[in-house]
Amino acid sequence: MIAFSSVTKQYGGQILFVDASFQINPGEKVGLVGPNGAGKSTVFRLIVGEDAPDDGNVEKPRKLTVGYFRQDVGDLRGRSILAETCAGAGEVATLADELAVLTAKLENPGDDLDDVVTRFGEVQSRYQDLGGYELEARAQEILNGLGFHQEQMANDVSTLSGGWKMRVALAQILLAKPELLLLDEPTNYLDIESILWLETFLRDYAGTVVMTCHDKEIMNRVVKKIVEIDGGALRTYGGNYDFYEQARKIEAERREAEYARQQAMLAKESRFIERFKTHVAKAAQVQSRLKKLDKIEKIAEPRRFVEKSFDFRVPPRSGDDVVRMEGLRKAYGTRVVHDNLTLTVRRKERWAVMGENGAGKSTLLKMIAGALAPDAGAATIGASVTMGYYAQHVMDLLGSDRTVLEELQEHAPSANQGTLRSLAGAFGFHDDDVFKPISVLSGGEKARVALAKLLYDAPNLLVLDEPTNHLDIATKRALVKALADYEGTLIFVSHDRQFLSALATRVLELSPSGSRVYGGNYDEYVSSTGREAPGMRA
Repeated sequence: MIAFSSVTKQYGGQILFVDASFQINPGEKVGLVGPNGAGKSTVFRLIVGEDAPDDGNVEKPRKLTVGYFRQDVGDLRGRSILAETCAGAGEVATLADELAVLTAKLENPGDDLDDVVTRFGEVQSRYQDLGGYELEARAQEILNGLGFHQEQMANDVSTLSGGWKMRVALAQILLAKPELLLLDEPTNYLDIESILWLETFLRDYAGTVVMTCHDKEIMNRVVKKIVEIDGGALRTYGGNYDFYEQARKIEAERREAEYARQQAMLAKESRFIERFKTHVAKAAQVQSRLKKLDKIEKIAEPRRFVEKSFDFRVPPRSGDDVVRMEGLRKAYGTRVVHDNLTLTVRRKERWAVMGENGAGKSTLLKMIAGALAPDAGAATIGASVTMGYYAQHVMDLLGSDRTVLEELQEHAPSANQGTLRSLAGAFGFHDDDVFKPISVLSGGEKARVALAKLLYDAPNLLVLDEPTNHLDIATKRALVKALADYEGTLIFVSHDRQFLSALATRVLELSPSGSRVYGGNYDEYVSSTGREAPGMRA
């Protein structure tokens, strides 16, 4: 279906691919992986024709239908959520518009009636073949799977936040049923329920899927092939993400061994040459070995993957009662989100707040952090508690006119350059990366800057709302490790199952019927409830 043949691509001085080749076959589910900036989005742009290779060819069928979901969504407005979803459904949506025009002409016939009747028959037949008459029902099903309630679907799409508009954009593409789905981080704005639904949808999808995703679980359950971009090369691995990691590890060990063997041989030959280059009796042997070394194809030093790591400084000890919630109530108009919620969070506990869309997870964290006042009751912070609050909006508060280093200096003016550079390095900003303007950073890079500021403060209570959104798998793994060793108290919302499983020792489940507390960890919660999120099977 798609074939990259000896493709070379670079932007300015940055080389993305050199003589890279791979192919994607009909019906395959493919994961595209690589570090930030490796060129994953460029691969998508080359496939859809928005960019062209500097050398080589990208081959695809002329009439291939492609759905491309990306992180930048346009300004959606003027239609209901349901109508906007149907309008973006590709050919079937275009046919629906033409049918409406033709129907109007049939109701007010003119001289071209015969042509209108003929065209109406053609369009109607194609519309029916594409499932047009079931379009609205399928759109409702997809929107529901992505977290929209039935009563929301008639609302104007312009009333939605950016994250919810992303869901509408994703729904449009899924509804169109293209032969090839290109999905760039489709889970970034989804909760667990929606991720589980999308996972099933993609696994059963009849077409071809190529996706980037920082959710290791969905990559393991959906994709059967991995294409890795790293250091200008594209490598293909047959299997899911776990298989790819294991295969890459074995391959890296093999390359290291080959390199080490050759280096040892070269060193041995060089020592012989150096020792006997002035000995007349050994001159022939020295010349022979010099010629041999000239002919040897040198193995390049292998690229080594450096696992990211960062550590929270030991925070000061807090009192035993860290947060006391008493009779919390919060409503938005007639919709009551929390009613008489009472809970005490104690020192060193790790609470995961779970619940379906609209259950009030982020609202609860805002009330705990003091960013939102409850209608009744109180969320009281305990003695000697210092709190760090991370939410998606903190990325918007970064100074766009500052560099990474300047942003850290603004946050910690008393820290020296060495400390701040070490802090930046721990979050993947090495060497000249610290001089990157905030304005050009990706979502994942901005998240890392915000987390670096939080780490520097060393609070003894962390309140985290979706901290892994936009983080790549390597950074997420480092964050999990750092939080596992963190000596403070943790309250968080996350849709990442690996993150939940590694960290949660308590679960607070929110639902329309009220709140429920599970005293065990996340895995025990899943086992006891039989689901990974309210209303969903595990």
